[in-house]
Amino acid sequence: MAINVIVVENKEEGGQKGYGVFKAVKELGGKVFGLATGSTPLTTYEAICNSDLDFSDSISINLDEYVGLGANDPQSYHYFMQKNLFDKKPFKHSYLPNGLAKDIEQEAIRYDDIIMQNPVDLQILGIGRNGHIGFNEPGTSFDSLTHEVKLTESTVEANARFFKDKADVPRYAISMGIASIMKAKSILLEAYGQDKAQAIKDTLEGPISTDCPASVLQKHPSVTIIVDKEAVSMLSEKTLKNM
Repeated sequence: MAINVIVVENKEEGGQKGYGVFKAVKELGGKVFGLATGSTPLTTYEAICNSDLDFSDSISINLDEYVGLGANDPQSYHYFMQKNLFDKKPFKHSYLPNGLAKDIEQEAIRYDDIIMQNPVDLQILGIGRNGHIGFNEPGTSFDSLTHEVKLTESTVEANARFFKDKADVPRYAISMGIASIMKAKSILLEAYGQDKAQAIKDTLEGPISTDCPASVLQKHPSVTIIVDKEAVSMLSEKTLKNM
């Protein structure tokens, strides 16, 4: 297991460490970056925006997008990325799934073709309380490619804070599959807070199982996990000593 775990005091320090990972990959010639949305990577994106990193020669490929939301919808992930990264750090080209595609299955095939043509040098991930990565919920096959996902009730509840009403939260999304994510040459996962502690424990110490989708990262050759002390609070002493 080639997982490098970095324990930080808070999200702000985590963001600086995350920025350092992006910088290192760019300095090694990395040109394709897999991006994630949600509150977890925000401090990393903020640190990148405040840096002199230039992505004008780079490509970004996002993990997922809600089905039914267009790029200009304030709740769409396209809008999120524009506001929190692309406006200040534009990429040569930025790919996101089309949430308004008439044929979602064909859109998933199109998106996997984009991933195949642009091998990802660094993929950033968050993790759900149930161990999901992207929108790949427990039970998702490790062989899955980009696909339409019915969101679990716990994921809907977790995302409801971004909407005026829980009823407005989309119930479906297009997500990179686990096999799509694992194609990345290197992976950065960030997790903060006590509510992510069980997921981190299952990811690092549990069996590799679809019950915790993130546990598949144990099979990847190059993973960095940035966590605060609360997120590692359930790890065994043996694991902590080896970090």
